[in-house]
Amino acid sequence: MAHAYDDQNIFAKILRGEIPCTKVKESAHSLAFRDVRPQAPEHILVIPKGAYVNYDDFALAASEAEIVDFTRLLGEIAAELGVRPADGGAGFRLVSNAGRDSLQEVPHMHVHLLAGRPLGGLLPAD
Repeated sequence: MAHAYDDQNIFAKILRGEIPCTKVKESAHSLAFRDVRPQAPEHILVIPKGAYVNYDDFALAASEAEIVDFTRLLGEIAAELGVRPADGGAGFRLVSNAGRDSLQEVPHMHVHLLAGRPLGGLLPAD
């Protein structure tokens, strides 16, 4: 069951300029900014400008132009931060939570780009 997009979420407000952010990079269809509660030395949030609830919503409903733009922006940011392994960087992690079980906090599709230190295992052992 699809959930309706809540245009009062914090990322929608950031996109409308109602709440400030520390912008890293912007493109035609996407915005990247620093997380206010960073979990790593580099913690960038990348969001589409369109009204998508989570990654599967974005993947199935966004235009090809939006998907390409979003993906390229992630790559450009990794390159600019100097963390791309292909360029000799130490690497990075991308995280996108979707829904209740993942503890998605903001109902606007977003990806966390984390880098700048060893990040450990993906999930804690049970």
